[in-house]
Amino acid sequence: MRKLGLFLLAIIVVIILVISSFACTPQQPQKASEISLGAVQSLTGMYAQIGTGDSFGQKAAVEDINKQGGLNVGGTKMLVKLKTLDDESDPLKKASLYESLILEDKVQFMVGGGPPPTHVGASSVADRYKVIYAMCPAPYEPWLAMRQETESKWPYTWAMGFAIAASQEPGYSVTGVWMDVLMQIADQTNKKMAFLATDDPDGRSWYMGLGPVLKQLGFEVVGFDNNVGLLPMETNDFSSVIKAWKDNDCQILWVACPAQFFGTAWKQCHSLGFKPKQVCTSRAAMFYEDVNAWGGDLANGIMNEVYWHPSFQNCPGIGGQTPASLDEKWIKETGQQSHLGTGPGYRTIQTLADAIERAGSLDTEKVMAALAVTDLKTIDGRVKFNENQFSIGPIAMGQWFKTDKPHKWELEIINSKHSDIPATAKPLFPIPYD
Repeated sequence: MRKLGLFLLAIIVVIILVISSFACTPQQPQKASEISLGAVQSLTGMYAQIGTGDSFGQKAAVEDINKQGGLNVGGTKMLVKLKTLDDESDPLKKASLYESLILEDKVQFMVGGGPPPTHVGASSVADRYKVIYAMCPAPYEPWLAMRQETESKWPYTWAMGFAIAASQEPGYSVTGVWMDVLMQIADQTNKKMAFLATDDPDGRSWYMGLGPVLKQLGFEVVGFDNNVGLLPMETNDFSSVIKAWKDNDCQILWVACPAQFFGTAWKQCHSLGFKPKQVCTSRAAMFYEDVNAWGGDLANGIMNEVYWHPSFQNCPGIGGQTPASLDEKWIKETGQQSHLGTGPGYRTIQTLADAIERAGSLDTEKVMAALAVTDLKTIDGRVKFNENQFSIGPIAMGQWFKTDKPHKWELEIINSKHSDIPATAKPLFPIPYD
């Protein structure tokens, strides 16, 4: 009995000590409920111009959500936390970085952006860990081609971008929008075309997809059958290709490649005397910093598709944010000119946030079900996913004009089929050369 009494006394002493320790230790305030998002962007390297704008838009959307007290998830307000890592424009790093975000940072959702080839590993990681991946890979066709080659078809990946030619709806494919511009000036040319593209999934999709369409419309694509203009990414001497274009008197140039690649080729075109009447690019002339880096007047008159612009109308953001105000925020905080990537980045977060609120849960399957029936007006147009879990957004055609402002170049919309995307300038044709 005496041993039992001592045992009970010892237990009582331990309980008193535990209670005392809690009483003496300051209690930390309970951390607010959070939704954790992980992003891997190209903030340095070749794709930095794409990644920095996209990342800025994502962060701006998260800020707007949290200013409203967070997301309403089944009656509970939850703040959103976003952690972003830099893949240095190396697609091979993206997958491991996302894996790190999932395993070490315990992120619940993946978000991202960048050219199609950078998403293969990321989508595989999303499948492996059953984590939703919302992102913008830009063109639909190269993304779809890569998706179709997989056994899983990337069920956890939800993409938003634009089409090269897949959509027949006016204003929803680059081909359709550019054809409108092309046919307006076709009779003022000899209809001979040069085509330049990088030999990667994105560039090859443009080259192989658009070439036959142009031939059907009566244009001669010089060297197309021999892939004359389909070149490795590391190419830095374009003289033989330019000679073929010049010898055949090509008066129109179509380009699908990164800005630095085209900048090198375009400088050589000028030095070798190849000066087409019209130049239309994809990827190469999306951003002010890129075209300005070419130097001189090389950007004057260059056209590029426009998938977002601060002049977009009736495109609501979160908490009263608009395309114009998002653009102002970018300019004020970075000191740089307008960036086409901020809107798509913002749209990614806006769309995911809407699905989470409609699901009323963070459960993956419930949020996936909500994404599948999304029909949402965003800061970058309407989002509605097709059977391939891709939302094809509106597209317009822009052209770079020389200005007398402190920033030398301004991208204006010269062709649009959308009432909410007004044209802001008339096309410049032919390109004026000094």
